[in-house]
Amino acid sequence: MRKNFGRVWAFIDANNLHLGIKSQGWVLDWGRFRTYLTEKYGVTEALIFVGYLPERENLYRRLKVLGYRLIFKPVVRDSEGKVKANIDADLVLQAALRWEEYDGAVLVTSDGDFYSLVRAWRRGGKLEAVLSPCSSASRLLSREAGAALFHLGQLRHLLERKEEGKNEKGPR
Repeated sequence: MRKNFGRVWAFIDANNLHLGIKSQGWVLDWGRFRTYLTEKYGVTEALIFVGYLPERENLYRRLKVLGYRLIFKPVVRDSEGKVKANIDADLVLQAALRWEEYDGAVLVTSDGDFYSLVRAWRRGGKLEAVLSPCSSASRLLSREAGAALFHLGQLRHLLERKEEGKNEKGPR
């Protein structure tokens, strides 16, 4: 149940969301997810923190059309060519710098690195929910979020993308 009735923002760790859902054998329908965030939590701004890859420009355009605001981070490739874009600091910084612009916050991640942010939101009365894409969020995050933690796998029937676009790669 929502406690804030003002401006509620979602802060989404795109790669954590994509990989967490994928590890459970399904693909997220980003449009359905945006609708869910609005209907369930009253999300007025959905910020996706993602590493920028030029070859994913079509996906980024589609996410914008669906109502997401994308916050890009440059990516680097490791010695094996694997893409890395650690967005954690950017997400926390934006949440802190823009603190007065939102009344409630939804965090989408299972990463324990966001423990302190969740604690600050809880203490400040802003925490609406932590939506974990993995069946088990980090213990630290779970402990701090408490009853505000929800596992997205329970919503697979609502949020799973149908077969027609299943080959599209997700964010990094």
